[in-house]
Amino acid sequence: MPEYPLPACSTALDHTSAVRQAFLNVRDAAEYLGLSPHTLYVWRHRRQGPPSFRMGPGGRVMYRMEVLDAWIREQEQADSRSNAVLSPLDAAPQTRSDYTASA
Repeated sequence: MPEYPLPACSTALDHTSAVRQAFLNVRDAAEYLGLSPHTLYVWRHRRQGPPSFRMGPGGRVMYRMEVLDAWIREQEQADSRSNAVLSPLDAAPQTRSDYTASA
């Protein structure tokens, strides 16, 4: 069977769905992260949380899905409960170098 090119409308729909999967608006990013949109707005204002950017003529705040996933991995690594290297329970006891025995 000969292959025929897809109609332009199908290609445009595929592109639109790909963009929707790659980029999330604040509401969708908040849902993905299990947070409220207000939390993301506050974090953005304080320059905290996952990186975001403005897209399009209206300047909508958007998040890349791959950046959100990387940010989640960073949070996991920074948490001592999920990163054994940071666990205070496995650390050697601290000694005071400035402590003198004579009083």
